[in-house]
Amino acid sequence: MKKLSSVLICVFAAMQLSFAQQEITQPSKGVQYGKKIDGADAITVSELSEKLKSAGKFSGQVKGKVVEVCKKKGCFLTLKRDNGETVMVRFTDYAYFVPEDIIGKTVAVEGRAKVKETSVDWLKHYAEDKGASKEEIAKIDKPGKDISIVADGVVLLN
Repeated sequence: MKKLSSVLICVFAAMQLSFAQQEITQPSKGVQYGKKIDGADAITVSELSEKLKSAGKFSGQVKGKVVEVCKKKGCFLTLKRDNGETVMVRFTDYAYFVPEDIIGKTVAVEGRAKVKETSVDWLKHYAEDKGASKEEIAKIDKPGKDISIVADGVVLLN
């Protein structure tokens, strides 16, 4: 009986831990998510596009306006580009998340950027996380080629 009680207590404790949510700091200027950065050396999204044309990859800080944040738990964000497209920013090892309240704010992210092809499956996954309808998701039938950043840290600039 003691063994059964111990097992049940362990199972209950594990369930509580697995359902615990990480507290996300609400946005205000200077708030950090992930690695601490200051954004002082950040280049613009336009400058990043130009650097990637010649170098193919970039490491450093990039700043831009947040267009979207993952609706499920803040596990990615997108930055606005001048041509109307966006830059996908994911977070290293999903080690941190950002709140939806940063949409419309300017942030700096530090990490590694490259131009990559995104499969149809991943495009559908991202569309689902953004809250797209089943009809919108069904229309995705070609891979996309876009700029992707894996960020170690994010700081809210305004």
